[in-house]
Amino acid sequence: MMMRRREAMAALLRVQRRSRLLGYGPFHSLAWDIGTGDHQVDVELADPYEKVIATDALCGNNSSLPALQGLTRSVRGENVSKIMQPSDFRKTSLLEALVPRNAHVHYSSWTSSTPREEVVIAMGSNVGDRIANFNRALELMRASGIQVIRHASLYESAPAYVTDQPFFLNSAVSALTNLDPHSLLKTLKDIESELGRTFGGIRYGPRPLDLDIIFYGDRTVATENLEIPHARFLERPFVLAPLADLLNDSNSGSTSHWSNHKCCDGGVALAWEKMGGEACIGKEDLRRVIPVGSELLDWSSKTHVMGILNVTPDSFSDGGRFLTVENAVAHARSMADEGADFIDIGAQSTRPGATRLSTEEELSRLVPVLKALIADPALKGVKLSVDTFDARVGREAVNMGVHVINDVSGGYLDPEMLSTVADLGVPYIMMHMRGDPTTMQSKENTTYNNVCEEVGKELNAQIKNAEALGIPAWRIITDPGIGFAKTKQQNLDLLRDLPIVRRVLSESSFTVSRGPMLVGPSRKGFLGKITGRQKGGERDAATVAAAVVSVLGGANIIRAHNVQAVRDAMKVVDAIYKETSSRASPILA
Repeated sequence: MMMRRREAMAALLRVQRRSRLLGYGPFHSLAWDIGTGDHQVDVELADPYEKVIATDALCGNNSSLPALQGLTRSVRGENVSKIMQPSDFRKTSLLEALVPRNAHVHYSSWTSSTPREEVVIAMGSNVGDRIANFNRALELMRASGIQVIRHASLYESAPAYVTDQPFFLNSAVSALTNLDPHSLLKTLKDIESELGRTFGGIRYGPRPLDLDIIFYGDRTVATENLEIPHARFLERPFVLAPLADLLNDSNSGSTSHWSNHKCCDGGVALAWEKMGGEACIGKEDLRRVIPVGSELLDWSSKTHVMGILNVTPDSFSDGGRFLTVENAVAHARSMADEGADFIDIGAQSTRPGATRLSTEEELSRLVPVLKALIADPALKGVKLSVDTFDARVGREAVNMGVHVINDVSGGYLDPEMLSTVADLGVPYIMMHMRGDPTTMQSKENTTYNNVCEEVGKELNAQIKNAEALGIPAWRIITDPGIGFAKTKQQNLDLLRDLPIVRRVLSESSFTVSRGPMLVGPSRKGFLGKITGRQKGGERDAATVAAAVVSVLGGANIIRAHNVQAVRDAMKVVDAIYKETSSRASPILA
C-alpha cells in the first residue's frame, strides 16, 4: 500500500506541474486508483493566473480519459467558456506521459460537502538535508489535498528539551483542507514516515521531519491522540516566530481567526510580543535565514553586497567591457576580492529602451561565462545570481550551478517563470517593474498616486501568485525596482520611504515584509540628473549615498557596480547600527 501511495503522490505532483504549464489546470481535485487497489489520493491544484471551476465532471466507467463538461474559466477576471474533451489530453500526452498505465483517473469539482478549514502546521527538521525535507513535505502536503496558502520564514534554532543534538530548521504554513482534524493528523504522520521518521524513539529527539497541527480554524480538539491548539506552542519561540509571520494586516483583526484563538489572551501577535518579538531574532539560538546554495544565509548579520557583471554590449554603464570570458572572469575575481557576497550575471540588457533577446541569444552570451565562473576556485565562496526574466535561461543557469534567479519583471514577462522557480527551489529576487524595458518609462507606466504604496501592493499581488504556484515566501527577496518604471522623484521617494514599502508588504505577508530586501541604485540615471554626472562610472559617490540611505531604510542587499566603494560604506553603516543594536531591520522603520 505504501508503494502505491508513493507512486500516486509522485504522479500527482507531475500532473500538477505539467497542467499548470499547459494552461489546462488547475483542477480542484484529481485522483486515481493504482492497480486493482482501492487506495485513492486527492490533490488540489491552485493557479493564480486562471481558476478553473468544474461544475460537472463526468468520468466514463471504462475510460481513463474523462470528458470534463461545463468548465468555466476565469482568466484575470475575464470569463470564457471551454469544454475539455479527451482529445485535449491526447494532444499533449498529459495523461499518457504522467499517469501510470494501470491507473483510472477521477476528477471532482470545487463543490464539497465538507467546508475547507484554514489550518496551521508547524514544521521542524534536524536530520539529513533539512531544506530538502521541507521541500518534499510541502510537495506531499499539496498532493494530499492540503492547499498551502501562506509560508512563514525559515528559522534555525537551538534544540529544546533535549539539547545534545543538531540545530533545527523550523517554519510553519497555513493551509486550506477538507480533511477533518484526525484525518489531517494521519496524513501528516504518513508524510513524516515517507521522509524517514520512525516513531517510538526519544521524545524531542532528532528527526528528519516533524509536522504538528498548531491550529485547526478556531476549533479546540482534545482527544487521546490529538490536542489542538498544540499544547506547548506558547512557550516555544521557534514556533511562535513562524506563527507571527503567517499573520497579516487583513487577518489579524478577525476574532474568529485562528490567530485570536481563546487559548491566546490577546492573540498570537501579542503572545509573540510578550516573548520579545523581533528582539528574539538574530541571536545564536534563533536566526531567520534563507537557503542559498548549500548554506543558510542570515541576511540580518550584515549588509550584503551584490556585484554586477554584465556580459552585454549595450548596458548603460559597462556595456561591452566584459563580453569575453577572460574579461568577465577577471572582473568577477576582482569583485570577490573587494568583498562581494553575490555576483549577478546578466546577458540581457534592461536599460530603458533595450530590446529583448531570443532565449538562444541570451544563452549564447551567458553559458560560456557561467561555465568559467562556476569552475573557478577563486569564486567558491561567492554566490552566483542570474539576471534574467526568461524562464528557460533561469532553468539552464540553475542547472549549471547558479544559486539565485534575479528577475527584473517579477515574473510578468515570462508566464513560466514562477512555476519554473517553484520547480527549481532557489531564492527568487522579485523586482517591481511595469511594462518592459522598451515601455517602462512611458507616462502610463510611471504614473502613481503614491509610489511606495503602489509598489508594495503590486509586489503583494505577485507574491501571492508565487506562493500559490509553490514558491515559499521564505525564498523571496523583494526589490522595489529603483530606476524601473519610475521618474527621478519617484526613485527618491522610494529611497526615502522604504519602510512604507515594507509596511505595505505586511498587508499580505509578514514573512516577506520581514524578509530580505535588495535595492539597486548603482549608477542609475536619476543620480546623474541630480549630480550632473553624465557617465555612469562617474556616479559611484552618488551610488554610495543612495546605498547608505537604502540600508538605513531597511535594505539588506545592495546591488552595485563598484563593489569596493559600497562594501566599505556598508561596513561603516553596520558598525554604527548592527553591531550596537539588537534591531536587525529595518533600521528606521
